Amino acid sequence: MGLGTSLSCDISMNTNLSAEERNNYQNTDTIRRLLNTSRNIAIVGLSDKKERASNFVGSYLLSEGYNVIPVNPLKQEILGQRCYPDLKSIPVPVDLVDIFRRPDECVNIVKEAIEIKAKAVWMQLGIVNRDAAQLALDNGLMVVMDRCIKMEHGRFSGNLHWAGMNTEIITAKKASRFI
Repeated sequence: MGLGTSLSCDISMNTNLSAEERNNYQNTDTIRRLLNTSRNIAIVGLSDKKERASNFVGSYLLSEGYNVIPVNPLKQEILGQRCYPDLKSIPVPVDLVDIFRRPDECVNIVKEAIEIKAKAVWMQLGIVNRDAAQLALDNGLMVVMDRCIKMEHGRFSGNLHWAGMNTEIITAKKASRFI
């Protein structure tokens, strides 16, 4: 199953990925599986600056019940969570490595993710590194690339449409609204 399968359809705007790459790296079934099964999410490049996207995403994931593990060698603590200088320093198993770093840094981050036996890597919106993605796939990791985990969570949890966003999900199920 690829793009446009199950309850959602293809959202291909604002990406430089080909249709085949979107099928491989933005697969809705993979995204749903990761959002539903990942508990420990290491965010590489998490910033302590509230105006940064990484901080907003980390804060959101914490509020949604995920265990967020900041990876930033320059900080001791972010969002009330202990910071680690690299993935290898994290003392608990990591389900998902969320990457907020430049594309040219992704291969080394994926190598660390493989070393710690993470289950998946997620390169945030605007981050594309095909070599890193292929390396992860070749080593059995699931991959999402050029997508925002916060947006995808909101889209699949049914809450994003309350902000006026077209989630492109067709369902008769009424989502609960949080005020």
